[in-house]
Amino acid sequence: MQSRNPTNETSFNPFNGYLMLVVALGVLAGSVASFVSTGPRPQPGPVLGGIALVILFVLLLPGFFVVEPNLGRALVLFGKYRGTVRTPGFYWTNPFTSKKKISMRAHNLNGKTLKVNDLLGNPIEIAVVVVWQVRDTAQALFDVENFEHFVEVQGESAVRLVASRHPYDDGQASEVQTTLRGSADQVAGELRHELQERLSLAGIEVLEARLSHLAYAPEIAHAMLQRQQATAIIAARQMIVDGAVGMVEMALARLGEKHVVQLDEERKATLVGNLLVVLCGNTNPTPVVNTGSLYN
Repeated sequence: MQSRNPTNETSFNPFNGYLMLVVALGVLAGSVASFVSTGPRPQPGPVLGGIALVILFVLLLPGFFVVEPNLGRALVLFGKYRGTVRTPGFYWTNPFTSKKKISMRAHNLNGKTLKVNDLLGNPIEIAVVVVWQVRDTAQALFDVENFEHFVEVQGESAVRLVASRHPYDDGQASEVQTTLRGSADQVAGELRHELQERLSLAGIEVLEARLSHLAYAPEIAHAMLQRQQATAIIAARQMIVDGAVGMVEMALARLGEKHVVQLDEERKATLVGNLLVVLCGNTNPTPVVNTGSLYN
């Protein structure tokens, strides 16, 4: 997105407000003196001069303005942009100049929860928090209609685009390594990049962008929860089996090293089966005492 006629911010140096205040008070004092000097019989000359000074004083007053810290004033005179005053202080400029106030402080955009589709088409709920500030006051005021609403709309568009590029969780797409849930920092960086490209038109700088909410949509949340539980159970079983096999190998090796008992292949198979049942079972085993032998 690019502007065909971008407006670039320029600096403007207005008059010192305190000096002009002295001038305005002097004009007011001159008008009062003109009326007083006429005496009990007003003369047309001093009266007209006093009236002219009063009118001049009234015209001087709208030219005063104050710039607060991290707030700017964009000055527009008869439709022409004159510049922006960023330095805090008390100033005076042409009284016919429009002085548009604009904040350069950091803003928070707490995006609403959106229902979008991830890379695999699964419906998910996602929301984002964006920290931004105005970098170029002229672009923010004159290149877009309402820069705050512009940030909100473009933030929603960027979230939908980034969410459609990644699956929600691991194991759903083997060719994609980055997921919305497992790669928060990478997704945040991509989201910030997308937002910066879109908001540069309005002179906005994106300081930070992160996901504030991420969940499956209610219609598939239960099914996906069962899938996650099944994946967790499979992973736990795999770990248990790997540990049990290692323990069985160690037990057979130790029995052979200590020469505790000589086992043929059939007895080894029985011992391995019993150990695996004990180690991999969900409940505590119930021992059975065998008073005979393996063969009767």
